Amino acid sequence: MTLAEWCVFGALLLYLVTIVSVKWIRFRGFDNSRPRDPAFYEEAIAQRALGAHQNGIETFPFFAFAVLLAEFRDSPQRMIDELAVLFLIVRIAYVLTYLGNRPTLRSILWSIGFAINLGIFFMPALKQFLPV
Repeated sequence: MTLAEWCVFGALLLYLVTIVSVKWIRFRGFDNSRPRDPAFYEEAIAQRALGAHQNGIETFPFFAFAVLLAEFRDSPQRMIDELAVLFLIVRIAYVLTYLGNRPTLRSILWSIGFAINLGIFFMPALKQFLPV
């Protein structure tokens, strides 16, 4: 497996850990028979964790598809790996700013992550201009 493919797995784990951590910390308050109970998410930190989790679910498919597309179209693997690692770092920072209630920085990080995804996605179209 390539480093970028491991980053896809890391992005998956990140959005799972984001919500699992809140459920684990507030274990006694979580009712597994009602996992979407709005009362569990009344606390601000739980709401932000849920928001970060849902955003991770939303961003994951595009990231995974972009990585696979770039790899299948023989784009420079080192560049795919570097951008995938950068994306994962930005996503970790995004989750931390979401949990820390820093909306402006969070939006900036989301935009950076989206730009990275676009870079990976369009790499096959631009590979003739990229270093090998």
